[in-house]
Amino acid sequence: MTLSAPTETSAATRRAQVDPRLLAVVGSLCIALSPILISLSGTSPGTATVFRCLLALPVLIPMALLERRRRRRVGGAVGEVSRGRPWLIVVGGLLLGLDMTLWTGAIHAVGAGVSTVLVNVQVVILPLFAFLVLGERVRPSFLLAVPVMLGGVALAGGLADGGAGAVDPVLGTVLALMAAFAYAGYLLFLRIGSAPGEKSGPVALATAAAAVSSFVLGSFWEGVDLTPGWEALGWLALLALIGQCMGWVLIAGGMARLPSSTGASILLLQPVGAVLLGMLVLGQFPTAWQLAGCAVVIGAVAFAARKRAEPAPEEAVAS
Repeated sequence: MTLSAPTETSAATRRAQVDPRLLAVVGSLCIALSPILISLSGTSPGTATVFRCLLALPVLIPMALLERRRRRRVGGAVGEVSRGRPWLIVVGGLLLGLDMTLWTGAIHAVGAGVSTVLVNVQVVILPLFAFLVLGERVRPSFLLAVPVMLGGVALAGGLADGGAGAVDPVLGTVLALMAAFAYAGYLLFLRIGSAPGEKSGPVALATAAAAVSSFVLGSFWEGVDLTPGWEALGWLALLALIGQCMGWVLIAGGMARLPSSTGASILLLQPVGAVLLGMLVLGQFPTAWQLAGCAVVIGAVAFAARKRAEPAPEEAVAS
């Protein structure tokens, strides 16, 4: 019995040593597939979001239960189990449903690339929310990198081409900006509502709440088709597995241990990933401006997300 606690604790420590920036990067690339899979499904905004959430729950719920059992075992070994605030995660999940539904509408109205660019104004909104709610200081390196990152995202998303061919660019822009505010709110509530070490549990709860809000919004806006067809269901199932289960669990694990500004910066890899994956999957080869934007974003993200030097021992004691 005396050896069990150190063994469990050391195992948890090894899991915690995974670089949170790596988790956020891989999660962002998983979510970068979302606009491609949504377009391939050919479904309405409400239909795509509702099925994305519902099809993800059979995977997320067992993951959440296993995570809960592991946390109880580790917590029992060390004498305590930290608890989150589920009601905050539910609020964040309701915002997530609004975000995904509005963003899907923006994809249809203004195009996958431009809508992804506009949604990523959350890179400014999220640190602002964290400053107002948590009093979290924004690092100078982030402030320096923001204009460069936004410029690179704009190029990667194709804004240099004027958004030609968009069905309704004005409506698409409004929807994407509304989605960006909801997206930033979700990320903030997920962070402050989750207990240390939680990943799957909060994502599962937020996804269930997102299914409710997306069904309500989708019912009033273009409707929710409960029988979209087998082909559409196949694309939406893939979207649920990669974009919802893998993507959000990895992002939740990374964002919980990152400053809001750093996490928001890494999430800007989503539009870059969408451009590159669109080239590989759909044969949509980017222009020279888009490739330049990809390079700018990757460089700016590397600058904003770099690890600060650890304080000297005497400085750490003094603080």
